[in-house]
Amino acid sequence: QVQLVESGGGFVQAGGSLRLSCAASGLTFSNYAAGWFRQAPGKERLFVGAVSTSGRSQYWSDSVKGRFTILRDNAKNTVYLQMNNLTPEDTAVYYCGARSGGSRYSWPADYDYWGQGTQVTVDS
Repeated sequence: QVQLVESGGGFVQAGGSLRLSCAASGLTFSNYAAGWFRQAPGKERLFVGAVSTSGRSQYWSDSVKGRFTILRDNAKNTVYLQMNNLTPEDTAVYYCGARSGGSRYSWPADYDYWGQGTQVTVDS
């Protein structure tokens, strides 16, 4: 079965960094675009960033642009979200998704598979 598992979340002070992992099984991740979304309590799941299947193109929300980046490790079938200069507004549950088609990277409905999420809490 297809499964995406996020890890690497936790507590971090403002200005710090975290690296989240999204490990895939049951699919070859390099055949899918990968997206990261986040959801704060009482809010909708919102787009953070995405990377194309090739890894050559990345797309970002204005709120994280310049601070976050996505890495692909095809040998490990894993995608990473490197988060730098974190602020309390980044506090949320972070989800990774895999998308085989479509062109709307920022639209959750275009993603075929989702992980269960990992909590990121940024302390002021």
